[in-house]
Amino acid sequence: MKELLTEIRSAFFVTLIFAGVLCGLYPMAVWVIGQTIFPHQTNGSLIVDQGGIVRGSELIGQGFTAKIYFHSRPSAAGNGYDGSSSGGSNLGPTSQKLNDALKDRIALYQKENDLQEGTPVPADAVTASASGLDPHITLKNALIQITRVAKARHVEEQKVRLLIDQSTDANAFGILGESGVNVLKLNLALDSIR
Repeated sequence: MKELLTEIRSAFFVTLIFAGVLCGLYPMAVWVIGQTIFPHQTNGSLIVDQGGIVRGSELIGQGFTAKIYFHSRPSAAGNGYDGSSSGGSNLGPTSQKLNDALKDRIALYQKENDLQEGTPVPADAVTASASGLDPHITLKNALIQITRVAKARHVEEQKVRLLIDQSTDANAFGILGESGVNVLKLNLALDSIR
């Protein structure tokens, strides 16, 4: 019986030590390192305007539908870009529902951007990302939308192109993935020009 109590006491103290380290010290160390070295990222990569109002996060897309804005890729997350319902549609390539949605999205994209029927459309313009929260569109998608946005805002296309270049995030380490245009950053930059 004495040996059993010794084992229980040892197990109890080991549990307390690990709970203190793994539930207290380790998270605190990660938080301090994050706040010290990467404060912007640790706090959600928030975009704050000059008035101190949070406009969104660099990491979470938003739905834009007005002609004066660049449009994000479609979202299957909840009611569209809902961070609490992140996820894809889980519709496969043989799904009739997906095929119908793609046809509708392609027709709408071509109409919005004054493209002729049958003009190829970038895949990211009509397909949702796996998370449904992707903040980026491809450079090709952004370039197609330039004419619509410039015309709606009554600004030169070259000015809009310059803002696209400034809002483009390079691929990781110069080799992973492709460059992407952050739609929220781009649209906020557009709002700042007159």
